Amino acid sequence: TSCSFVSLSVVFYHRASFKENAMKVPKNIRENLRFLCIEIDSLLESLDACFHGEASVQGRRILDRAGYAYNLKVRIHNASLQQLFENGKSENNAMSLRAAEFISTDLERIAELCRESVKQISGLDEALSELSLDSYPPMLDLVREGIGLIGAAVRNSDSRQALKIGQLKNHIDRSHQKLYRSYTSALKAKSKHTESLVNALFLAHNLEQMGDALRNISETIISANIGQPVNFERYHALQTSVEYLESEVLRGELTVEPIAETRSGSVISGVNAGTGKAKETVAIFKEGQKRKLKEERQGVKSWHEIYPGLAPRILSYKKRGQSAALLIEHLPGLTFEQILLNGDERQLVKCLERLDSTLQSVWTETRNNTPVAAGFIAQTNKRLPEIYKIHPEFEQGKSDICGLKRPSLETLLMNAAQFESTLAAPYSVYIHGDFNVDNIIYDPAEERINFIDLHRSRYMDYVQDVSVFMVSNYRLQILDLEIRRRIMAVARAFCEWARRFASKQGDTTFELRLALGLARSFISSTRFTLDKSQAQRMYLRSCYLIESVLNTPPNEALAYKVPVKEIFIA
Repeated sequence: TSCSFVSLSVVFYHRASFKENAMKVPKNIRENLRFLCIEIDSLLESLDACFHGEASVQGRRILDRAGYAYNLKVRIHNASLQQLFENGKSENNAMSLRAAEFISTDLERIAELCRESVKQISGLDEALSELSLDSYPPMLDLVREGIGLIGAAVRNSDSRQALKIGQLKNHIDRSHQKLYRSYTSALKAKSKHTESLVNALFLAHNLEQMGDALRNISETIISANIGQPVNFERYHALQTSVEYLESEVLRGELTVEPIAETRSGSVISGVNAGTGKAKETVAIFKEGQKRKLKEERQGVKSWHEIYPGLAPRILSYKKRGQSAALLIEHLPGLTFEQILLNGDERQLVKCLERLDSTLQSVWTETRNNTPVAAGFIAQTNKRLPEIYKIHPEFEQGKSDICGLKRPSLETLLMNAAQFESTLAAPYSVYIHGDFNVDNIIYDPAEERINFIDLHRSRYMDYVQDVSVFMVSNYRLQILDLEIRRRIMAVARAFCEWARRFASKQGDTTFELRLALGLARSFISSTRFTLDKSQAQRMYLRSCYLIESVLNTPPNEALAYKVPVKEIFIA
């Protein structure tokens, strides 16, 4: 993903103006945004007057002006769409226009909440002291304060002003919580004024949602300034990480570039030092769920203790609420996927040889002679609901095709689970746990392999990594025939190496476990693609592998061999 870079030093410490990186919003959109802010402030002023004895007149005014804010929002959306169509879709231009759309949507949401609040006020018994109606005007003042800051924050791309807008939510939330506790206590006490208390409870919730809208607007402005989507938690995590880098890495101005977003919701960015040809990536910033990143941090720590040199160093770890952030050492080199798809043949061979030797060393040195069961079928069953949501056609009962009886997928998995219960790896090794082609880094200059994304690392059956790696090759959506042949050849070559390793280690059930591991990876991978033909191919391969294992006579089980050439065919 490309984007316009903005100095993090500027973003966080504001040592320079944002003029050069201002949101590129056309004049007509800026003017409509200003009119919309004025309109929302006017509606909030009228709502405030409703708490001072003018509910009838001011409430009617709010309801009568329902269409104006909506029309302004639509004008902004239409103008943004037209600008994108006429002026191209450069990342900086598109992000600024999307920001204007998001801000207008949240502002119109506040107008809608004003109308809902009028309806709640009409159901209040204003003489009831339990309602604490004097608490509402200060909350509305906070919302109006935030609305008043939006114009300058957008016009000047001022992240400090945007932060102030977002921080107002905390004050609104505190007032809301106080009212919520008061109303719920009165309801629990079986007050005679139930209807008024319920209306007051909804009214308080409306103002809380206005605070949410302000927080959204704040994050939208900051995102446009930085050049990538960001929330409050991530912003503060970035700030802390940059403080670390500025104290530890004296290489000039720091910039941030989005790299990827994971399926678990984590966002990954590169932090660069310098500009132009001197620009150098100095760290990787990763933000997401605290549980996930805590697991990755522990995984990296374990790798450093068990097999030093393979995992990157953790430069910084910070947590905030339910989110956390990692600042990770940047590893030079290319992912295995990049080499596989774009590298020359010699580089690919070198990379694969180095990967094989690295794994052999890791698996040999970390071997634990305690038997371990991977539970491939249990892993598959766990993912079935998600698979069925994407591909409901896989959820079918038993069938009869020209006299050939076919079991349902659930029956097939149940029988496979019974078979697998008698099967275990004779020993465990320390595995990656998510051994996809994009989690392996190869440095051609040093001829060195590194692993990344290590939150699932543990002692386990090494067949887990073998099967995941092979299927991650298969599921690459590459249609070019020559590249496809190359991908399949790599998967088969890796399997042959793993077979030789298993044979030297006296692992007699390797092939049976590999079949179940591949079956698990094939069908689990279908939940990541909407391509019905590719999903069907992976689904049928999964079923075939399970059936081939179950149909093997017990006295021939140890002679079973996965039909890799037939499965991994271009």
